[in-house]
Amino acid sequence: MSGARLLRLAALLLGFGFLYGPIVILATMSFNASRLVTVWGGFSTKWYAALLHDEQMLRAAEISLAAAALSALIATINGLLAALALARFGGFRSRTLFAGSIYAPLVMPEVVLGLGLLLVFVAFGVERGFLTLVLAHASFTMCFATVMIHAALKGCDRTLEEAAMDLGATPVRAFALVTLPLIAPSVVSAYLLAFIISLDDLVIASFTTGPGATTLPMRIYSQVRLGVSPEVNAISTLLLGLVAVALGLSALLTRGRAKGGGAG
Repeated sequence: MSGARLLRLAALLLGFGFLYGPIVILATMSFNASRLVTVWGGFSTKWYAALLHDEQMLRAAEISLAAAALSALIATINGLLAALALARFGGFRSRTLFAGSIYAPLVMPEVVLGLGLLLVFVAFGVERGFLTLVLAHASFTMCFATVMIHAALKGCDRTLEEAAMDLGATPVRAFALVTLPLIAPSVVSAYLLAFIISLDDLVIASFTTGPGATTLPMRIYSQVRLGVSPEVNAISTLLLGLVAVALGLSALLTRGRAKGGGAG
């Protein structure tokens, strides 16, 4: 092996170690029998069992999962409609403003977006809680769903839809029966991505949620400020596992769509 190739391999390993080393340490220490997170006291799953008796943590997890599922559904539906408008109605007036308003959250700092949403809720007299949390996350994740679905629509063969209309199908029916099944993997991937982003969010949730609607990241952050405990490591590991499963499903769907498109 040449010196240059060895150097590239070493740099790659160092990069992966820097990125994923803390995650491996976190997952490993969640099985630590000792309460001291810096001292290994043997293998144990007692901290996972302790989570079953932590009502506040379980309640926070329930709120986060419910908010992520609902906000991702709203974001995916709105993202599909927005992507359809951008891909199929390209000549309408104010298109630039419409596209800019959709893509702005991609580059806007989360603290700015969270503060803006807070001001909107206060101006309209909406009491902060679970509803505002769902609306805020749906507004934030819609742009990610739109980008994914818009890319799928742009790569979809529109002649198939036109052929269905030539055979007597209405435009709506042709889209539902021909185009929508073709882009279904991208739609599901957009939902999973929106779900992950909502589940992981801390900044926007801190601005838009209220008493009784504390999310899991907020609960973890509040406990970490008082000191890292093995129980926090355990719930964080479970959260990482859930995110990994969602990302894996999204990758499989995307790969399946790519193979299907190549076969066609």
